[in-house]
Amino acid sequence: MSMIAPGTLAPDFTLPRDGGGTVTLSALRPKPVVLYFYPKDDTSGCTRQAIGFTEAADQFEAAGAVVLGVSKDSAARHDKFVAKHGLKVALLSDEDSDVCERYGVWTEKSMYGKTYMGIERTTVLIGADGTVLRVWNKVKVPGHVEEVLEAVRAL
Repeated sequence: MSMIAPGTLAPDFTLPRDGGGTVTLSALRPKPVVLYFYPKDDTSGCTRQAIGFTEAADQFEAAGAVVLGVSKDSAARHDKFVAKHGLKVALLSDEDSDVCERYGVWTEKSMYGKTYMGIERTTVLIGADGTVLRVWNKVKVPGHVEEVLEAVRAL
C-alpha cells in the first residue's frame, strides 16, 4: 500500500497503549495529532526520537496537539520503554501491523543485502478535522521534533 497523502482523511483506529487502555484516533478531534511511526522500542534512533518528543511534550500540549508513537511492540514492552526513559508521550501497539499498513509505513527494507518488512520511520500531522496535513517519511531523528513542533504551531 502506498504512503498516506496530505489532503486525505486519516484512517481511524483504536489501539492498545502503554499504561493500559486504548486510544481511538477520531476521539481526539478537534485536537491536531502528531502520529509518529517508529521501528522498535529501546533502539538508539527510536529512543532518541521518543526522548525528543518527551522533552517537547509540554510545547506540543501548549500548541493544542496530541503526540502518539506507534510501533509493533506490545503494550507491555512499551511500558518497560516508558519506565526506562521517563517518556511522556503515549505509545500505541500495532502488533498486527494493520494501522502501519493502512498508513503505508509497513514497507520492504534492506540491511546488509537482506530484505525484510519493517516500519519506515514516518510522522503524520493530522488536523483538527481528521485530515492529513503533512507527512514526513524516511525521518532522520536530529532536528525532526523541532520541525514537527514548528508545523503544529503554524496551524
